[in-house]
Amino acid sequence: MTGPLAGLRILEVGHILAGPYATMLLADLGARVTKVEPPGGDLSRQVSDAYFASLNRGKRSVRVDLATARGQEHLRELVRDADALLVNLKPSAVRRFGLTYEELAPWNERLVCVILTGWGMDAGDAPAFDYVVQAATGIAALTGAPDGPPLLPGYSSADNSAGLAAALGLVAQVHSGRGGQIEVSLRDVMLSQLNYHAATWLNEGRAPRRLGGAHAYYVPAQLFPTADGHLALFITHDGFWRSFATEAGIEGYPTMAERAAHREEVVTAVTKALAADTATGWEARLRPLRVPAAAVRTLPEALAAAPGAVVEAGGHRLVGSPFRIPGQETSYGPPPRLGEHGDLT
Repeated sequence: MTGPLAGLRILEVGHILAGPYATMLLADLGARVTKVEPPGGDLSRQVSDAYFASLNRGKRSVRVDLATARGQEHLRELVRDADALLVNLKPSAVRRFGLTYEELAPWNERLVCVILTGWGMDAGDAPAFDYVVQAATGIAALTGAPDGPPLLPGYSSADNSAGLAAALGLVAQVHSGRGGQIEVSLRDVMLSQLNYHAATWLNEGRAPRRLGGAHAYYVPAQLFPTADGHLALFITHDGFWRSFATEAGIEGYPTMAERAAHREEVVTAVTKALAADTATGWEARLRPLRVPAAAVRTLPEALAAAPGAVVEAGGHRLVGSPFRIPGQETSYGPPPRLGEHGDLT
């Protein structure tokens, strides 16, 4: 493997999304990632080949039954030569299989253990799937129309965000040069991502409310209907507003404070103006003015517009690494077959 993490040896124990996504990002950066899979394999293998490949390209796979004494022996052998272990299981399973730093330090005291759970190691085994965590942490309550029901995003935002956080934590602890344990939970990650909403409530006593996807502070910053399609407009400062308002023929509201104080009036004026052209038409008009705006596209349309984001890995076409390193081309290995690099059951 090549890349900034070449030579880093990581073990992964877990299923489905958050953990595997974290280690795949690290594999894309050159780390050697070995999935330690149970006899039946990672549960994502049961979803589809494409689903599994989207989270596990470029990894190795060894099959180990951690519930047996023999499996525990094999785990310790693997740990001796590893730099890090990322675990994505419920707390009781983490402890039952001896996957904590405390348990594994006798075999490798420089090992970095990253434990990724739903609610935290001390919070029990309550199910913590992505949408459950989004509902429990206020994400769903903030999403949707003001007079409609709460909604969920159409993708696994909690799992993916937690995976990114776990990957960052792993690299940080490895960089310290010391072994140890880092714990990451989906709950904590999603609460952290509600940063300014949480700070407003904790310091000013103002709870956030659903605004139909509109930004709580910036106005106008939301989706707008046009003559054909919808346009995302994100006016964050007065310079953007001047450029947009001139192009759209809107007068008044020159400051952010005024626009925020007259949100409904501003939104009504912008909606009326944008009805005069299509979403793609407005995008073409506003882009030269450096006004943040984009026509709403479907995923197929978005991928067609960014062909460089699609890579080939073992016969699968996938979205590549989000990390671009000038002068270096990322290589993408195929997703491993179950036990391809060792069947230790």
